Amino acid sequence: MTRRIGTVLIANRGEIAARILRTVQASGRRGVVVFHELDADSPAVRAADSAVRITGATPIGAYLDAAQIIAAARDSGADAIHPGYGFLAENANFARAVADAGMVFIGPSPESIELMGDKVRARAFVAARGFPVAPSAIEDDDPATFPARARALGPPLLVKPAAGGGGKGMRIVRDIATLDAELERARSEGQRYFGDGRLYIERYVERPRHIEVQVLGDRHGQVVHLWERECSVQRRFQKVIEETPSPALTPDERQAICEAAAGIARAAGYVNAGTVEFIYGGGAFYFLEMNTRLQVEHPVTELVTGLDLVAEQLRIAEGEPLGYAQADVRQQGHAIELRLYAEDPARNHVPTTGQVMRLHWSEREGVRVDSGVAQGARISAAFDPMLAKIIAHGADRGQAVARARAALHDTVLLGLTTNREFLERVLADDAFASGAIHTGFLDERAAQLAIPSPDSPTLAALIAAAALADPALRAEADAVPALHAAIGPWRN
Repeated sequence: MTRRIGTVLIANRGEIAARILRTVQASGRRGVVVFHELDADSPAVRAADSAVRITGATPIGAYLDAAQIIAAARDSGADAIHPGYGFLAENANFARAVADAGMVFIGPSPESIELMGDKVRARAFVAARGFPVAPSAIEDDDPATFPARARALGPPLLVKPAAGGGGKGMRIVRDIATLDAELERARSEGQRYFGDGRLYIERYVERPRHIEVQVLGDRHGQVVHLWERECSVQRRFQKVIEETPSPALTPDERQAICEAAAGIARAAGYVNAGTVEFIYGGGAFYFLEMNTRLQVEHPVTELVTGLDLVAEQLRIAEGEPLGYAQADVRQQGHAIELRLYAEDPARNHVPTTGQVMRLHWSEREGVRVDSGVAQGARISAAFDPMLAKIIAHGADRGQAVARARAALHDTVLLGLTTNREFLERVLADDAFASGAIHTGFLDERAAQLAIPSPDSPTLAALIAAAALADPALRAEADAVPALHAAIGPWRN
């Protein structure tokens, strides 16, 4: 049974709201955007067919208010809600409430979100079906013996909150003597971020690569994978650069990891778009988690497959079959995505704020920019610091990287400090160029990637140039003093 979706409310903000809106409107549907007052002049709000203001005790709280968002959808005539990523995207209760309100949730079922959202349940589910998981100890199995079972695994260990995500609460333990203290820290963070202090521990793979696989499932039982993405360039477990295909995998390894991801989704009866994540090292891969939503890095998959993932999500949500088999999904070329953040790499990547005084994105061939900001926008510390995603596609990795570097060179964003120059240095790094990356790459290459401070003459020249470029300052410097102006024209 199919159900045509006419109006989609996008329960998100920034670049992902603008990106979803483009496909919604291109497909002939109406797009409604909710917004907090800080986002009132954002590109998504400007482009939407209609926009509904939401409020909250905090800006983030407004986007987490499920009842207010469902009311906005009902009042705007929406018959479906797309959650994007983050906020309510992986909230099973929200998905259930959307359905109870008579609207379509553009994503998986609440049951799938609950199964895969709990990292302990997901891991047990995957292991029981014969898919590879890393050696581990799970607190829920027997809380009293949990520390002893963790010690028995031997270092290095990775401590994780059972309900975690986004790297929150994760701890690497190389010295068993510090295990108890790290367990308490991880438990405290899990409780603070997720309201759940349960933990589990896995054997940590040194210098691992983070490889994930995009999957799509329809309501007719068909599941396909859309190949893998390499997401190993990270800091503090947060992704910075993603690409596809992975430079690490052999054709046989690629086939194995992608088929495992599709098999996991198939076993779970998964419907809509999702991503199965793995840790890879030494030729072996282990299940990490499944994200039951559209990923930040989905554009690289779109560029190599030619599929619009949001359009596929809409079709699946309407009840349409995929309409293609696994053999029909092919990779064409190489794509890379760079996350442009409002942050200062020279100060340990601390988030920055300010007004976007001048903005220009690259318009080169093979380059796509998904942005959530416009010139004049004020960037606050209220939200995630990601400003845009710069994505480049080429015939091979070399061309994709070259186009990405050129796109960064073209990018102008004045008014606040960003990581643009840092990204340029990463792409120019010899180790990155050779594909020798892993999740600790940025820490390992910190000295080589550090942005050098300008010498005194250069700094003075830059300050002078900036001063001379200010029209108000130039006008003041060139103005004739009032006393002299009163003399009138004269000649000596």
